[in-house]
Amino acid sequence: MCGVVEQEQKVQQQVNVGIESTQTKSPSNFNVPNALTCLRIIAIPFFAWLVLAADNQHTRWLWGSFACFSALMITDKLDGDIARAKGIVTDFGKIADPIADKALMATALICLNIVGAIPIWVSIIILVRELGITIWRMFQLRQGRVVPASKGGKIKTALQAGAVALYLLPLPEWTALPVFLVLIAAVVVTVLTGVQYLIDSQRTAQC
Repeated sequence: MCGVVEQEQKVQQQVNVGIESTQTKSPSNFNVPNALTCLRIIAIPFFAWLVLAADNQHTRWLWGSFACFSALMITDKLDGDIARAKGIVTDFGKIADPIADKALMATALICLNIVGAIPIWVSIIILVRELGITIWRMFQLRQGRVVPASKGGKIKTALQAGAVALYLLPLPEWTALPVFLVLIAAVVVTVLTGVQYLIDSQRTAQC
C-alpha cells in the first residue's frame, strides 16, 4: 500500500514539474506581434519609394505614402497591445520592435528631406537624439538597469508621427505654418525628453 502511495506521489511530482516547466517556458517567436513587426520592417523600403515618388507634389502618391505610413504606425500599436494581452512578449520583439519604429521614422525623415518637405536640421536633431538615447539605453541594460519609456517619450513619438503624417498629406498652402509648428513641437519635445532621460539616469546612479 505504501509503495502505491509513493508511486502516486512521484507521478504527481512529475506532473507538477511538467506544469511548472510549461508555465515558465518562454513564448515562441513565431507569433502575430512579431509577424507584424517583421512586416513593418519589410514594408519600409516600399514606404520610402512612395514618398520619393510623390516628390512632395503628386497628390495620388502623397495619399499613398500617407496611407502606408498610417498602416505601419497602426501595426506598431497593434503588435505591442497583442503581445501584452496574450502574454507573448518575446526577447525578439523587445529588440525588433524599437528597431522597426526608429527605422520607419528615420526613413520618413530622410525621405522628406530628399524631397525638400522639411529642413535637414530637423532630421539631424531627431536622428542624433534617437540614436544617442538608443545606444545609452542599451548600455544601461548591460549594466542591469532597464529604462522604460516615459510619458514624455510617448508624447514625443506621437508628435513625430503626427508631424510626418501631416507632411505626407497634400494639404493647402495656408496649413504650412501650423504644420511646421507641429514639427517644431516634435523637435523640442524630442530634445527635452532626451535630456530628461539622462537626468533621470544620473539620479538613479547616485541612489
